[in-house]
Amino acid sequence: MTARLNYVELPVGDTAASRAFFEQAFGWSLTAFGPDYAATTGQAGSDIGLNGDAGDATRAPLAVIETDDLEAALASVEAAGGTVSRPIFAFPGGRRFHFREPSGNELAVYVNEPG
Repeated sequence: MTARLNYVELPVGDTAASRAFFEQAFGWSLTAFGPDYAATTGQAGSDIGLNGDAGDATRAPLAVIETDDLEAALASVEAAGGTVSRPIFAFPGGRRFHFREPSGNELAVYVNEPG
């Protein structure tokens, strides 16, 4: 199983305003995935997502780890003492789950499944 940190999702109050800010401030291009989500895609290094859905967004920035085997990663997280905070679910581009590590920080693990 491979795993690498490659995405940070930020909870935002106004997706359009935050998208405009990051595009203007840093010259990034963000793609809208509906009215409440936008993200950079394919940047060198890590991408950023903006989650404006108050019912879905985390309270703090969410570090996202990419893996090639989501089920193995889930088993590994649980075996190491992590607590699943959101079971595996599908989203545009793949599937992921959220977990809390022993100090309470929430992270996510995803597998890229285009289409």
